[in-house]
Amino acid sequence: METSNSHRFCIAPMMDWTDRHERAFLRLFTKHAFMYTEMLTSAALVHGDAPYLLAHKPLEHPVGVQLGGSNPVELAQAARLAESAGYREINLNIGCPSDRVQSGRFGACLMKEPSLVAECVSAIKRQVDLPVTIKCRIGVDDQDSEVQLCRFINEVATAGCSLFVIHARVAILKGLSPRENREVPPLKYDRVFAVKQRFPELDIIINGGIRDLTEASDMLQQVDGVMVGREAYQNPFTLRNVDEFFFGATPEIKTRLQYLSDYLPYVQEELRIGTPLHHMTRHILGLFKGEHGGRNFRRHLSEFSNQPNASINVLVDAMALVN
Repeated sequence: METSNSHRFCIAPMMDWTDRHERAFLRLFTKHAFMYTEMLTSAALVHGDAPYLLAHKPLEHPVGVQLGGSNPVELAQAARLAESAGYREINLNIGCPSDRVQSGRFGACLMKEPSLVAECVSAIKRQVDLPVTIKCRIGVDDQDSEVQLCRFINEVATAGCSLFVIHARVAILKGLSPRENREVPPLKYDRVFAVKQRFPELDIIINGGIRDLTEASDMLQQVDGVMVGREAYQNPFTLRNVDEFFFGATPEIKTRLQYLSDYLPYVQEELRIGTPLHHMTRHILGLFKGEHGGRNFRRHLSEFSNQPNASINVLVDAMALVN
C-alpha cells in the first residue's frame, strides 16, 4: 500500500527518551524514518523557554513536534512556535494515559471529547501551514468499540486531520499505570485495520508492540505506515534495515561499532558547548544488546559517564570493551 507521506516507518515520541540527542543517534541508522519530539505541553512552549524546548539540528529531519494540551488558542500558539523552529508536522497527543496528563486535560482522556479535539485541530490549522496529525488509542476506558473509534476519527478528520497514528490498545485511565497501559491491554491490530478500510482516504499508521521489521513491513498491506517505539530505543541496531525495507534504499552495511564511531563527532561537538556526556550516552546503552562485551559496555558508561567533566574518552574506552 503506497502512502502519500513519509510515514511508512515512524519512531514514536517517548517521554524522557526521544530527545534531540536520541534523534541524532537514531538518524545514523535510518535517513528516512519519520521521528518526533518528546511530548511538549502547549503551556510550556507558550509560557516557558520555547527556543530551548524546540532546539534541534537539521540532521534530525524529517522530524515533527508532538504537543499536549486541550486549549485550542494555546495549542495554536505553540504550533506556530514549532513551525517557526523548523519542524515539519504538528502531532497532538491524544493517547497518553498518565495521571499527570489527565490532570492537565490532555492525552487519552480527550478521546472522550472528539468535538474539543476537532476544535483544537481547526485552531492549529488556521495558524500554521504544517500538517496536523493525531496520535490516539483504539479506545479509552469503557469507550472500547470500533463504532466509537470510527466516530472519533470521523469528527476529527472533518476538522482537517488526515493522518492518525493509532496505538492498538485501549487506554485504561483508572486502575492501570502508564507502564501497564503499554503492556496489559491486549493488542487489537484488526481494529486499526478496520479503521483504514472504513476511511481509505486517510493515512492510518499502526503502533503498539511492533518489534519485528518483517512483521511491520507486512502490515503495510493493510495500513499506510507503522510506528515503532520501545524496540527502536532498546535495540537501535534493528533500524539499520528500515530504509531498505520501507523506502527502497540501498542497504548500508555497517557494524555496531561503525555506527557508534559515526556518532562521536556529534558527541564531541555537544561536549564542546557544555552538554554533559551522560545526556548522550544514556541513549546508546542498547546498541550492543545481546552482543559479546555488551554488559561491560553498559556498565562502563553507567559508571563513568555521569562523573563531572566526563570526556569523550569515557565513550571511546567503552567501545574498546566490545572490540
